[in-house]
Amino acid sequence: MTATTLVHEEASPPAAGATRRRRTRRRGRIVALLFVFPALLLLGALVVYPVLFSVGRSFFDASGTRFVGGGNYTEMFRDPATVKAIRNTAIWVVVAPALLTGLGLILAVLVEKVRWATAFKLLLFMPMAVSFLAAGIIFRLAYDEDPDKGVLNAAVVSVHDAFAGTSSYPTARARDGQDLTRGRDGSYLTATALSPGDSVTLGLVGVLPKDLPRGASSAAGAAHRAAPGELRGVVYLDFTPGGGGRPGKVDRKESGLPGMKVEATRDGRTVASTTTAGDGSFRFTGLDDGSYTVKLPAANFAPPYQGVSWLGPALVTPAIIGAYLWIWTGFAMVLIGAGLAALPRDALEAARMDGANEWQIFRRITVPLLAPVLTVVFVTLVINVMKVFDLVYIIAPGPVQEDATVLATQMWLVSFGGGNNQGLGSALGVLLLLLVVPAMVLNVRRFRRSQR
Repeated sequence: MTATTLVHEEASPPAAGATRRRRTRRRGRIVALLFVFPALLLLGALVVYPVLFSVGRSFFDASGTRFVGGGNYTEMFRDPATVKAIRNTAIWVVVAPALLTGLGLILAVLVEKVRWATAFKLLLFMPMAVSFLAAGIIFRLAYDEDPDKGVLNAAVVSVHDAFAGTSSYPTARARDGQDLTRGRDGSYLTATALSPGDSVTLGLVGVLPKDLPRGASSAAGAAHRAAPGELRGVVYLDFTPGGGGRPGKVDRKESGLPGMKVEATRDGRTVASTTTAGDGSFRFTGLDDGSYTVKLPAANFAPPYQGVSWLGPALVTPAIIGAYLWIWTGFAMVLIGAGLAALPRDALEAARMDGANEWQIFRRITVPLLAPVLTVVFVTLVINVMKVFDLVYIIAPGPVQEDATVLATQMWLVSFGGGNNQGLGSALGVLLLLLVVPAMVLNVRRFRRSQR
């Protein structure tokens, strides 16, 4: 046996082992592909195919039969509603993730110092269990402009009325034939000139007896003659319950209107003012001789303050962002809190021993160490807000739907919500995809870098 034969025989077992290993790896890949194939099939059917179909559909007209090339993309940026949707989406992307990341960071740091931290986290995280549909209905009711329905406006009206007060008789008006004329500002003035020593009766209607203040009493005893040098009068409800009264005359069953502001004016200037008593009486003393006009200022008849139009054109987008913050703040807090728990405590303790205060530790140590976590949270929220649909569609009323629309709602409205132009809707979908993809790629790279 030659040396060459011996070498060949000695080299054969390693070569055979390498062949077996290659076969094993190949068999493993085949088995892995068999297991992955159902997932790939679903991914292709539910993601890849719709994306490719939408891209192709975006080059055809509304009927899908005529090729229009980039016409849909050109029209997309000419349509004022689409331009407004892009602007609103930009507002969402800039405002909502930044606010959520900031709130999550602040709450995560503060919760560490709270005794019942777990219960507090659970309370803040609970809105994540509420669907966007339910949350939209909740906030649609909370933002209702009627203070009797909307809790926010009820609170705003209560605070406003506590500091600014409210009008006494918003529904009151002068009875026809009375000696009162309506001013341009909504006030009432006596048509005839009055002098010290005169008395006047000012009858109003339009106030329900049940709406009278508690201190209101009969005005019958208030219609007295004025003393010398005194200008006297009574403001009363010129309505007799049960009927039988005489218009323009103070009857026994008719009530005074207490709390009504009354002014004495001369040459257009207010020279004296007072407030009616429980029986509606008022008087001015110390007036100089001459002619005066008695005025009931417009403030007595001003409509009640109705609060803020949360769902009006100016505030609808910030209002919906507020609802979004309520839902997602717990998510941001929990993720940032997990990163905060993993921080090296020795670095924080060393900073405290060196004399750094809590604000310096937070700004120069905690935030820089949490930068990777904050970036992940921020980018995740950017992806999420680009796709927001439910809240905008449910909370925004029909008349202001266009003022609140974002790309996702505009895509639906153009395609299925009355526009019936799926070519333009597909172009909007492609635009939304192109905006989301960079954020997704950045997040994936960040995850891979953190794993390494």
